[in-house]
Amino acid sequence: MESCSFTGHREIESRHRETIGPLVVRAIEYAYNKGCRRFYLGGALGFDTIAAQKVILFRMTHPDAELHLILPCKDQEKNWSYSQREMYGYILGQADTVTYVSDAYTDGCMRERNRLLAERGDIMIAYLGRPRSGAAQTVRMARELGKTVYNLFDKQ
Repeated sequence: MESCSFTGHREIESRHRETIGPLVVRAIEYAYNKGCRRFYLGGALGFDTIAAQKVILFRMTHPDAELHLILPCKDQEKNWSYSQREMYGYILGQADTVTYVSDAYTDGCMRERNRLLAERGDIMIAYLGRPRSGAAQTVRMARELGKTVYNLFDKQ
């Protein structure tokens, strides 16, 4: 096992806001101890941002851990707030690799990003509380590929 992907909702439920960060840290440590060194993220707001921040911090003590971003399009942040764009820029600057599915938004770029996340990770760490969402689609894809999925939503 060499890689771990993350997927989750853009909105973190208020009851999870205090606990999701420490839980993500534990999930990263678990994946690392299972042999994962490459961590793949989709670059969205919410759970993806939290997971990326935690991987960046984790690398301070585990320099062999890598952050790989798989992004739907080059301008996904164009409607985000200033502070969201600032954090996104920081995460982009910290990534070992950045892969863009498309130059601009298309009808299929999110699905393709989700497919790549499902394929690249040997395991998937999710924050999934709704059956109809991009995160749910990504989890379904990973499970169809026989990947193990750990849902942090249920662990709160």
